Amino acid sequence: MAEIKVPELGESITEGTLHKWHVQEGEAVRFGDVLAELETDKVNLEISAEEDGIVERIARQAGENVAVGEVIGIIGAQSSAAHGGNPPAADEKPGDGKPADANADSAAAMNGSTAAVPAVAMEASEERGGDFHATPSARKLAREQGIDLRNIRPQDPVGRIREEDVQAHAASGETVAKEAGGQRSPAPAAPKAAAPAAPPVAGMQDTMAKPAERVRMSRRRQTIAKRLVEAQQTAAMLTTFNEVDMTAIMDIRKRRKTSFREKHDVGLGFMSFFTKAVVGALKAYPLLNAEIDGEDIIMKKYYDIGIAVAAKEGLVVPVVRDADRLGFAAIEKQIGNLAEKARTNSLTLSELQGGTFTITNGGVFGSLLSTPILNSPQVGILGMHTIQLRPVAIDEERTVNRPMMYIALSYDHRIVDGAEAVSFLRTVKELLEDPEKLLLEG
Repeated sequence: MAEIKVPELGESITEGTLHKWHVQEGEAVRFGDVLAELETDKVNLEISAEEDGIVERIARQAGENVAVGEVIGIIGAQSSAAHGGNPPAADEKPGDGKPADANADSAAAMNGSTAAVPAVAMEASEERGGDFHATPSARKLAREQGIDLRNIRPQDPVGRIREEDVQAHAASGETVAKEAGGQRSPAPAAPKAAAPAAPPVAGMQDTMAKPAERVRMSRRRQTIAKRLVEAQQTAAMLTTFNEVDMTAIMDIRKRRKTSFREKHDVGLGFMSFFTKAVVGALKAYPLLNAEIDGEDIIMKKYYDIGIAVAAKEGLVVPVVRDADRLGFAAIEKQIGNLAEKARTNSLTLSELQGGTFTITNGGVFGSLLSTPILNSPQVGILGMHTIQLRPVAIDEERTVNRPMMYIALSYDHRIVDGAEAVSFLRTVKELLEDPEKLLLEG
């Protein structure tokens, strides 16, 4: 027998939320199979089986908070499970039925419930095995939707049915109901619409009758909300603005993008320029690279730059380590790899911890101007925005259209004065408008 425990989650993380189970009680598992998914403040982690056996008990359900080291389930030996009255393993023969299944079938027939019969029959068929292989999540979804797994054509080259195969089959409308008692049972009927709410009392707004949906926030979204509020409540946060003429950078990218990609196998984007410019400005104004610890100021002599990335579960800020020691190509590669991990929810805790300053790019979504919120305990964050052609006065007589970007610096006024913040942002602007300086000061 083996206990399914919540693993160590990383420094300062003591609990998580059980996101979902990939197995059910009575299901046979092998060493390394994914049993459950755990959601923490920053990343999702998979809990895997540490030995072969049968899932005897699931102690905690999806949506519950669980602590590190807590037992959330039990895996028993296959032999003991077979003699202990637990549900049959996946490799039992189709003829080894249980009386409970037969009783359930009889009860369903007596009650005239045609939809219940296929569900029970299908569950028994899946548990006893057959000529198909399916993941636990695929079996669960098929049970919920009344789909016979034998009617599904898997896309997996080895023939394993996955959850997306079940979803595609359901969407195609090709669901074939199982036969029960020689009669073909119809697919489960859609639930009836709820009766309309009673009319509100005269004089009150008719809010109860309007459509609404209550959705529980994910653990990551709860953490984001909590920390953003804490940042605004604990820091004396102010924002200063400037604008950058992007002509020089766009000219370099236009001239060098082909040769840069051929040499480094990565595109030359804007983020490497901004990262280098920020590092140069941080060296000139080190208080923007510090943090407050009680009554002390910790001056950091390294430059780990966080890059905000919008992921499905919420905003994450993976960190580019030692950005001052990296060239443009290395920065672009790291940012690309971290962004891909964020989109696939495969970031590790170490890739999210310890940043000294953050850059966020709202311009990719079309933001013209915004005030970014500090990523505590950092005391500075730079906001990039969309590039727009705007008329710029060259002298008293000439005006030309230039690609301009507004930039914003939010800072903690407790240790950063306004003059230093404005000077920092002006330095970023100057380095970006004259990129050759980045070779010397970035």
